[in-house]
Amino acid sequence: MKFYKLILFLFLLTFGTTAFAQSSAQLKRKKEALQREINLLQKNLTKTASSKKLTESEIRALNTKINLMQDKIGVINSEIRNLDGQIHENTNAVLSLKEQLAQLKKEYAAMIRFAQRNQNAYDKMMFIFAAKDFNQAYKRVKYLQQFSQYRKKQADYINGTQKNLSYKIVVLDKSLKEKSNLLKEQESEKEKLGKNKSEQSKVLNKYSQQERKYSRDIAARKKQQAKIDRDIRNAIQREIALAKRRAEEAARAAAAKARAENKAAPEAPTAAAKTNSGYLNATPEAAKLSAAFINNRGSLPWPVASGSITERFGRHKVDQANIDQNGVKIATAAGAAVRAVFNGKVTTVNTSMGKYYVLIKHGEYFTVYQNLASVSVSVGQEVSTKQTIGVVSGSDGVPEIDFQIWRGASPQNPEAWISK
Repeated sequence: MKFYKLILFLFLLTFGTTAFAQSSAQLKRKKEALQREINLLQKNLTKTASSKKLTESEIRALNTKINLMQDKIGVINSEIRNLDGQIHENTNAVLSLKEQLAQLKKEYAAMIRFAQRNQNAYDKMMFIFAAKDFNQAYKRVKYLQQFSQYRKKQADYINGTQKNLSYKIVVLDKSLKEKSNLLKEQESEKEKLGKNKSEQSKVLNKYSQQERKYSRDIAARKKQQAKIDRDIRNAIQREIALAKRRAEEAARAAAAKARAENKAAPEAPTAAAKTNSGYLNATPEAAKLSAAFINNRGSLPWPVASGSITERFGRHKVDQANIDQNGVKIATAAGAAVRAVFNGKVTTVNTSMGKYYVLIKHGEYFTVYQNLASVSVSVGQEVSTKQTIGVVSGSDGVPEIDFQIWRGASPQNPEAWISK
């Protein structure tokens, strides 16, 4: 019975260690990913540091970098808590194994003493012949055989427990050293964070002064963005109107054909078919593409290979004014390729103040890619997932793309659609 309890204990111990290891590996991958984002933002900020004129994109990049550094410290704290759990479990395991080892050695010593007292072959024979009948004699023979086998098994259990104890002690020492390194890393990251927050305060103060100095430029940029937003809405509305006209023409053609062939007129479109989604999904191809797009919600690729979200979707304050952001801004590397996030058709390629934006239709869904230095697609062109459609512009501060997803005329939060 004790043997089975030992096996169960070792199984639970191994399983628990594996679970901790998996969690630790996930935390390390997350920490490395955060550090890559921090490095990318720092690289961009270093390039723009020589500029006398700060931009909103630089402020967003600096704020995002600080948030990422705080997230990294949070991950390090989780790693430390994870290690504390491992250390506690392994400490208990070492104590338990030591107790089991002491008990096994005690039992083994008792068996050795018994074996020494009865090691004489004559004594063994007398023990067998002293049986009252043949059946009892047979049982005594089997007992002596099993006793010998059990003694060997106990010796194996002792060796196995000693090896496991040694291994657990090594793991415990490694965990303690790793925790020490993490605590040092935590202190280093907190120091860096403090310096960056100090830098942030200086930059914001400087930007506040520049904002008054360059108020006309700031107002012009906001006016330009408002115009682009209107153009995008108008472009989507044109696509909806075009789809509606085609659906109505198809319905009239079907009715005319039925009359010419003296057949019953086709059923009138339902209320659902007369919505924007109904018009945009009027053809089987469009409906299939829309369904495929929906099925990839949460797993669409990013419009750039690497980057960080520096401004999120929805209403928030920028420069003391409420801004309705129809998408997200993603800071990326200078000259980064911008990619289509799904199969679709280019419906709009336009330019404003020397920068391009592209609108791609995916059934009833649309994706928008703003702030491109150049484009490599044209209106009417079919594109595939991850196909390059242009290059991000970095002429005004940190290189970043404004990415949007629309369902008909309703903007969607891209973070709910792109891969985590």
